[in-house]
Amino acid sequence: MLKLGLALCALAAVCSAAPSPTGPWFGSRPGPRIVGGEPVDISQYPWQISLQVLGFHGCGGSIISSTWVLTAAHCVDSLPVVLFSVRAGTSTRESGGTVYDAANYVEHDGFSFATADFDIAVVQISGSFSFDSNVQAVSLGTSEPAAGTAVTITGWGDLSEGGTSPRQLQAVTTNIVSRDSCNASYGGEITERMICAGDPQGGKDACQGDSGGPLVVDSTQYGVVSWGNGCANASYPGVYSNVAALRSWITENSGV
Repeated sequence: MLKLGLALCALAAVCSAAPSPTGPWFGSRPGPRIVGGEPVDISQYPWQISLQVLGFHGCGGSIISSTWVLTAAHCVDSLPVVLFSVRAGTSTRESGGTVYDAANYVEHDGFSFATADFDIAVVQISGSFSFDSNVQAVSLGTSEPAAGTAVTITGWGDLSEGGTSPRQLQAVTTNIVSRDSCNASYGGEITERMICAGDPQGGKDACQGDSGGPLVVDSTQYGVVSWGNGCANASYPGVYSNVAALRSWITENSGV
């Protein structure tokens, strides 16, 4: 299942446009959250944002310029732009920082819920971010990280599969899994637009509510939280949109 926050389904305006419980949000692609991580301060990951729907946290995202945010296509899902806002500069879910209305977004026209391929979107805010120690743009990777590379994922998603979501931003560090190994787990579903990360013993992953958030090495982003089979399952690494493979699309649609 894609890793969108199911809390959005409490909002009738969203659920009327969203897939039914038999769709991919509830089916074979379980949603992700940060599992096995620890609380962190926004100053450590100042590019992290909360993509809100009607004022509620729905997905993560990352600041890539003074006016643009990177997230997952399944987080916007062709919903009206007026539903979305971006909260930046806070460690606390749904409070603090500064909230910006979304002015526009572009989701990749190749995205498919059935395959989760091309799961990437950019969101333009009204106005511009005021950069300080808690609000900064992340750099975007131009090459895919090698298997075994240590990577960090951040977000406000659930702390365990089917568990509760934290108010404090969480981070977890795990490792890139080779595409061949990941494809062996997922029966060949991993495309060149995807990268995988996880620990052989499981226990560290993104999860429900972390969708759209960044996978980084230091201050460079290489992945966007996308999907996975369960959360922190040793047999199934987390799957992320491959920023390097989609880099030209990001530039074409945001200028970044």
